[in-house]
Amino acid sequence: MGRKLYVGNLSYDVKGQDLEQLFSEHGTVDSASVIMDRDTGRSKGFGFVEMSSDDEARSAISALDGHDFQGRALKVNEAKPKASMGGGGGGGHRGGGGSRGGRW
Repeated sequence: MGRKLYVGNLSYDVKGQDLEQLFSEHGTVDSASVIMDRDTGRSKGFGFVEMSSDDEARSAISALDGHDFQGRALKVNEAKPKASMGGGGGGGHRGGGGSRGGRW
């Protein structure tokens, strides 16, 4: 079990300090942040909280998953590592030549 928690279904008004205050009732909070949309500056409705121990993280999950916070039922679970963006694809220019103006 990790110490970093995903917190979803947040009200768009929730700030990092709100999460820190809520989760501190279940242990020491090392960090708390709400993820913001870089284009609009508006909350994306989820965030992350890092507790100082696995036991505190477990306690926070069992106490806060489904908990009503500012009118929304929170979704709290262990944060999963971000999936790598690798594999296949590639955006290379294939075939067709384009407008290079010369011979191949």
